[in-house]
Amino acid sequence: MKRAHRRAVDAIKEQDARMERPPLYGARMWRQVGQLMLNFPLGVAGFVLSIAALSAGLGLAVTVIGLPVLALGLAGCRALGALGRSRARSAYGSAIDEPEPVRPRRPGLVGYTIAHLTDLLNWRSALYNVLLLPWGILSFTLALVSVVTLWPVLPFMVRGMAAVDRILIESLLFPGALAERVRELEDDRGTVVDTAAADLRRIERDLHDGAQARLVALAMDLGMAKERLREVESQEDMAAAARMVDSAHGEVKLALQELRDLARGIHPAVLTDRGLDAALSAVAARCTVPGGVKVNVDLAGPGGEPERPDSAVEGIAYFTVSELLTNVSKHAGARSASVDVWRSDSQLMVLVQDDGRGGAAPYPGSGLAGLAERIRAVDGVFLVESPEGGPTTVTVELPWRTRTARR
Repeated sequence: MKRAHRRAVDAIKEQDARMERPPLYGARMWRQVGQLMLNFPLGVAGFVLSIAALSAGLGLAVTVIGLPVLALGLAGCRALGALGRSRARSAYGSAIDEPEPVRPRRPGLVGYTIAHLTDLLNWRSALYNVLLLPWGILSFTLALVSVVTLWPVLPFMVRGMAAVDRILIESLLFPGALAERVRELEDDRGTVVDTAAADLRRIERDLHDGAQARLVALAMDLGMAKERLREVESQEDMAAAARMVDSAHGEVKLALQELRDLARGIHPAVLTDRGLDAALSAVAARCTVPGGVKVNVDLAGPGGEPERPDSAVEGIAYFTVSELLTNVSKHAGARSASVDVWRSDSQLMVLVQDDGRGGAAPYPGSGLAGLAERIRAVDGVFLVESPEGGPTTVTVELPWRTRTARR
């Protein structure tokens, strides 16, 4: 079960798809022939646009309009680069994603100009458009000659030229690993900030609506009891004061219980003291599934000794399981559930299963979507398999980050 999570399945499917050989003279080959011949007219258009934009922009750089003209030309080169990425996906099976659009940091023409002049993908797109002209002439000529006279070797010629074309597109028109990583980190930072703000609002709301309201009622009850004790004239007044004190005592106990629940929701003491095994067992014991929840935690390190991950990762794993079991209790209608936690090399794996009605999915705004965002913020993976009728399997992969290694 531990080796059957979604990532391994997807990797096997991708490998199998790559091993499948398309027919030599199939539709895919003819699409590639068309794209190779299309390189020539697109190369002419891109070369003219790039050279004209660079010449006009740099030549007029001493004037006011020079840099905006250059920025506009680079934006046009970027648009042609988007067409190249689309062609690579349709004809060559490339897995290039569209980059984020250029977002000026300030409004107006100045912000637009600075944003486009400082974007590296714009300059790489201009370089691609310049190089596409000689490559387009060569690929157009070879493709045409192969179709007319070199029919037996046409598939092999097309395959080789398509590989070169794909390398040219992916090397110049892809944003680059560093830029993508920066974008991911910016998104993750926003997710972490939003999650922290939501947690602070939840704590404030719980304190205001729960413990604070009970403490106010307690103060009022004690004040009334004090006044009644000052005016004691009969046994009935003494009994009324005793009832007020007893009611105040009950409010104190309820307020203390709510404060304990709130503190446990922030970070449970059992997780800090005894680790994931004891903490998840306590969560499973509170789950209302009729058949109970089986918990299996195996965090043995390479030497066989149990280890603990970083406290932040440990906390995310705990609250993820807690939220998933809460969903199982409220919505799944399950008879039983199980939680498996183990270490796989440098990853902390969590597998939560139930035999409920299924149909769970991380829709935008749902609790599962919030869990997925929180896990992705620490470079984790969150996968949900929940067909209608069940069962539901949630796989979570988190970075390990051993405590002793960090110290």
